[in-house]
Amino acid sequence: MKFLLLSFLLASLAAGAQTAEKTIRICDDMGCSDRPRNSATLDATFDANPEETRRIAALTQLANKDPKAAFDLGLRYFRGDGIKRDSYQALRWVREAGDHGNQQAQLALGRFYLMGLEEMGSDPQEAEKWLLLASGSGNKEAKKLLAEAQAAKKTDQENYWWRETYRQSWYGWWATGYVYYWAWGPSGWYYR
Repeated sequence: MKFLLLSFLLASLAAGAQTAEKTIRICDDMGCSDRPRNSATLDATFDANPEETRRIAALTQLANKDPKAAFDLGLRYFRGDGIKRDSYQALRWVREAGDHGNQQAQLALGRFYLMGLEEMGSDPQEAEKWLLLASGSGNKEAKKLLAEAQAAKKTDQENYWWRETYRQSWYGWWATGYVYYWAWGPSGWYYR
């Protein structure tokens, strides 16, 4: 009986060793797939789309010289048009164009800051700055949005004032207004 049990155990171990997984499931931006364990998962030199890389590099060179190209590059990053979406790069390039006087970029920045851009919240003060620049160039839409930005800025200032005025009294309430449910005594914690 012991011999039979030992034989069965050895056969099970041998079968398990033969069917050991030689692949691993890897998920990345291309999807999930079973790959051999000995394969490399990252090739920093691999370019999935060299034509796109070449076009964006050329546009980036133009954007460093021309505000219209900087605005175009910012829009492409924002929309994900021919390039991977990247709100940080979008804002960076649209600001570059706005800093160099591009009226459409200034209007777009005013909108971005007034409405908020993805993970970035609204900033009415910054929106007002950019919309003032765009409306100063005669943009009628910027003049309409400027009134909204100024109203939002006033509301933000009122909210800030309210929070700061009452913050000290709330800190005092947190320190003394609430009681603990549990207290420490000679025999340990007890419920009051």
